[in-house]
Amino acid sequence: MSAPASLEEVRRRIDEIDARLTTLLAERQTLVRAAAAFKTDEQSVRAPDRVERVVAAARERAEREGLSPEVAEAVWRAMIGAFIEYELTEHRRAG
Repeated sequence: MSAPASLEEVRRRIDEIDARLTTLLAERQTLVRAAAAFKTDEQSVRAPDRVERVVAAARERAEREGLSPEVAEAVWRAMIGAFIEYELTEHRRAG
């Protein structure tokens, strides 16, 4: 990736990345909704062991890709927390 020539270019590139992230998050949400149908209770939705494995994997990928593992962990924990709340709502609605 070439170095940006201006703040405007930096912002444009960030906006492009944000658009791609939004598409991926929408895809993830579809899968979260599907997962809710397979789970029997709120504990299986919260799945703390799974959360820790996902966060650990994110940290490992971050290190390989040159992303701060601390940033990756914070982002993944926030994302997972939001999706857990979403899935709990879906689970309660379906139950």
